[in-house]
Amino acid sequence: MEYQSILPIFTLDNDFHMKKESILVIGACGQIGSELLPELRRAHGAFRVVAADRLPPHNGPLKAGPYEQLDFLDCRALGAIIDRYDINQVYHLAAMLSVTGEKNPQQAWDLNMQSLLNVLDLAREKKLARVFWPSSIAVFGAHPPNHGCPQDTPHDPGTGYGISKTAGEHWCRYYHAKYGLDTRSLRYPGLISHRTLPGGGTTDYAVDIFHQAVTAKRYTCFLRPDTLLPMMYMPDAIRATVELMQAPLASLSARGSYNLAAMSFTPAELTTAIRRHLPDFQIDYAPDFRQSIANSWPGDIDDEAARQDWNWCHDYEIAATTRDMILHLSPNHKLAFNPSPLTDRIR
Repeated sequence: MEYQSILPIFTLDNDFHMKKESILVIGACGQIGSELLPELRRAHGAFRVVAADRLPPHNGPLKAGPYEQLDFLDCRALGAIIDRYDINQVYHLAAMLSVTGEKNPQQAWDLNMQSLLNVLDLAREKKLARVFWPSSIAVFGAHPPNHGCPQDTPHDPGTGYGISKTAGEHWCRYYHAKYGLDTRSLRYPGLISHRTLPGGGTTDYAVDIFHQAVTAKRYTCFLRPDTLLPMMYMPDAIRATVELMQAPLASLSARGSYNLAAMSFTPAELTTAIRRHLPDFQIDYAPDFRQSIANSWPGDIDDEAARQDWNWCHDYEIAATTRDMILHLSPNHKLAFNPSPLTDRIR
């Protein structure tokens, strides 16, 4: 089945008055940005979606439309890009993740927090239509319920990354309440993708394990075999992001960030799923400091608010995710740039 974009070229939301969107994706080279960018360009036209990151453009998809090399903390340079391209919608995806952030918490705070404040201030000043910013399950910490963690449970983050995400949610809520800025956010679970390598997150074992299973047939996991964590396959995450940004403002109740869920599993359960395709795969366990980070996060998430407010519904469970990951990472499969066909989106 031929892949069809999940985005319309024109928004139907009255808040936009049928205006054609000019979109800026900050952090376009990252795990989410590298897959969201081509989807947005496919829907809105390559030259209406501007990519920005710290790196020079290094692959075809980035070069397919406007690209700006950007220091995420340079507010003046960011403002110039917004003016140059008449931007009216920003996806601010740049962040330092949990494991990398624990090695340098001050740098993580500076990057994650100041870059967000720069975007929010410019969006208010220049009257942008919408801002998307990603939060994380890292906001919860060890004390909220481990199972069925609710939308409005108190936050008790145990990492610098989680602290910055908690503060970011409050700032998004503040800018909406005080200035009427339309900010939208998702608390992503662990994200699994065959297009990008692990990027310094605690849940990234669920990405690396597939690479090692295909190439080395063996993996050493830094978490215990029974560590339950929420996960999501990247096509679901991209679709959730798009659907939230398209949802009518009046339907949204969570002005900080929405819980987002798909599946939860342990390393042992993922190993079993992989062995259905690669029976010789072996796993060893050597828990390290990342185990304490994982212990501070809930095992599964209640995302009823997202399902009620904008009809969120995930497609991928562990079996379909495992099959698709192995298919794309197999040496005999030529990795395509387009997302998996819609026919693969089954549980």
